[in-house]
Amino acid sequence: MAVAAIIRSAIRLRGLRCPYSQCSTECYASAADELRRTADPGRTRLRVSNVGGRFYAGRVTTLRDPLVEPLGKRASDTFEKVLGLRTVGDLLRHYPRRYYTRGELTPLDSLREGDHVTVLARVALSSVIGPPGGAQQRGRGRGPVRRLEVIVTDGTGKLQLTFFAGVGFHAKQLQQGALALFAGTVSSFRGRRQLVHPEYELLPVSETDERLTTELAEEFASELIPVYPASAKLTSWTISKHIGAILDSFDAGEDPLPAQVRAQHKLWPRELALRAIHRPTDREELRHARRRLKWDEAFTMQAALAQRRHAAAAMPAVPRPPAEDGLAAAFDRRLPFTLTDGQREVGEVIARDLACAYPMNRLLQGEVGSGKTVVAVRAMLQVVDSGGQAALLAPTEVLAQQHYRSITTLLGPLGTAGQLGAGEQATRVALLTGSTGVRARRSTLSDVFTGDAGILIGTHALLEDQVQFADLGLVVIDEQHRFGVEQRDALREKAAGSRPHVLVMTATPIPRTVAMTVFGDLEISTLAELPAGRSPIATHVVPAAERPHYLDRAWQRVREEVAAGRQAYVVCPRIGDADDDGDGADTPGSGAAEPEVEAEEARRPPLAVLEVAPELAEGPLSGLRLGIMHGRLVPDEKERVMTAFAAGELDVLVSTTVIEVGVDVPNATVMVIMDAERFGVSQLHQLRGRVGRGREPGLCLLVTEAPPESPARERLAAVAGTGDGFQLSRLDLEQRREGDVLGSAQAGRRSSLKLLRLLADEDLIASAREAAGEVVAADPSLAAHPALKEAIDDFLGDRRAEFLDKA
Repeated sequence: MAVAAIIRSAIRLRGLRCPYSQCSTECYASAADELRRTADPGRTRLRVSNVGGRFYAGRVTTLRDPLVEPLGKRASDTFEKVLGLRTVGDLLRHYPRRYYTRGELTPLDSLREGDHVTVLARVALSSVIGPPGGAQQRGRGRGPVRRLEVIVTDGTGKLQLTFFAGVGFHAKQLQQGALALFAGTVSSFRGRRQLVHPEYELLPVSETDERLTTELAEEFASELIPVYPASAKLTSWTISKHIGAILDSFDAGEDPLPAQVRAQHKLWPRELALRAIHRPTDREELRHARRRLKWDEAFTMQAALAQRRHAAAAMPAVPRPPAEDGLAAAFDRRLPFTLTDGQREVGEVIARDLACAYPMNRLLQGEVGSGKTVVAVRAMLQVVDSGGQAALLAPTEVLAQQHYRSITTLLGPLGTAGQLGAGEQATRVALLTGSTGVRARRSTLSDVFTGDAGILIGTHALLEDQVQFADLGLVVIDEQHRFGVEQRDALREKAAGSRPHVLVMTATPIPRTVAMTVFGDLEISTLAELPAGRSPIATHVVPAAERPHYLDRAWQRVREEVAAGRQAYVVCPRIGDADDDGDGADTPGSGAAEPEVEAEEARRPPLAVLEVAPELAEGPLSGLRLGIMHGRLVPDEKERVMTAFAAGELDVLVSTTVIEVGVDVPNATVMVIMDAERFGVSQLHQLRGRVGRGREPGLCLLVTEAPPESPARERLAAVAGTGDGFQLSRLDLEQRREGDVLGSAQAGRRSSLKLLRLLADEDLIASAREAAGEVVAADPSLAAHPALKEAIDDFLGDRRAEFLDKA
């Protein structure tokens, strides 16, 4: 039985005031002292010592101690091998996933077979049956099995208890006259009701103190039993036993949450919460414990990010103020469209950031087609106006080339410095990818080194040592989730003598709490308004398996659009090489977790470009001009295909998800996504954003063979039901869960969040962010908060600390 339960029962009975409900650890100390003074040790069962105002038995362990110290080498090796737990803190943060109760006390005369019961009874008879010495003769005809049979009674009836293991131990415990609580499932043997190997708890109280006996019995019956995430080699019962041993002797140390934060938000002390989550006596106690431990996760992460923001603000950067009549102003004058209010507002915020003497670190997120590229170009031109250079890093050659084409088109003569007809204030835009030829590469490197190229667009090739800038002032990272920490850091380090400003862009809308948690060290700007002239996109689910004529109609719609002079995409999950499952950029869910595929869907391999394209050319789309695009085409072929499609020389492009972002062909109005259930929610939203980019309305058809009532169909129905990317991003997060979302952001490791849920705990995260910001602002190095500093170090670890240094 939990120590706290006995203490509370004794305190209630003796009329002592118990501050436990006000979550004060002094309750343990004062109650223990009182019990030691007044109670008979034979009646209380307490083996406690008051060390620093806390309960301990035996040697004190700390959260940082290796498990080998309290558990021994064999058990600690098992925990590390099976669950990856190395320290006392690791084990105590292996929280229960659920709880059950033993149940109400049941009179013996009302027991029914199959019931799980808890009974209070006294041992009437205890006898060991079978050969001595532990010999077991089961099933061999050489005598009975050695066992312990105990008869107990509560005055209303009798019950037999049977033990086949630990016979000697249980015989010593359950001697005639012992009073105990027994819990187990009622079975029947030879007409007798029995409990086989029941759990039991001896009650070392005298018969005269019946009130305390009843209190303790009720506590035992209603006690919450933790169930832990376990495995075949480490059962929940084993984990619970070892955690119980540690709870008897651990010291949580100084509380990492500052006292004012705990007081303001009415949070329990950490030690009390850690004990209560493993040994709660009621649901209210469990609620307090979970809330406090969620705060630990949220506050620690937000404090680390607040430190990161503070450190970034202290780093030197070259101010890049806007010029009154420079390139940026000339660019605005030649735009063929009017900027949205959102683009102007975000642009003004970025312009102010660039003018500061510390580096901008801003995340620009927005709906598909919201005009993020134009905002980025205006920022890059402001830096060029101030004498600096800008680099735009894209994850794929297709996207880099698309950016190069769209930006040079938007700039016109303003981006052709050194050429005939160039504008008076023109700069030069350069492209560098892995496929750039030797001569063009040499010319580009020279232009970048001398500063003649004000804007450099490229892929991972920008990260190579040979790429040296004259004055790198701004780094723009598109679809940042496609890049590793080291890659982003390598580009940022190319700014000599100071830190460049950084603008991170993502077309995947991010829920508020994900942004606060994953991108908490960035300032966040959002473009929710679509530019004028963008057409709506109708989305429909095409259930090909149950209604094949729907698929026939889908291909008919493609032909109708082509006949009207427009174009179409057909997207497949796989390329189709003999042993291919995708190639990174072409893998469904790239940059996002792929949803689980139901068993019936997994029987057939995903459809592939190299298989679907010829079938369409010979079947429903025969006579149309089809092109193929995927990540394994050589760069020149990719460029040729995309150029032909953009020029209207192809009617249909059969592609993988390589066209997911950045591809802008206004004449494309219809997209058919094959095996749509294989893609993530946000990815489907991204893909359909490739159509409807012109004056004609877009159409997206989600072809699936998933059963009507399956989770996959629910996902597709959600995508078809709304064009709100932020609403879909919440659904996506619910499916992907925090581990997937945070894993890529935290150096590829699994999420450290155990209890915190980014959607369910939005308000808590916001409060923790505000509180952490105040603490760090007052004490950036956390010199006055060593326990919090230690908690941050434990939370981040070596790799996460490196991540935050580079992010």
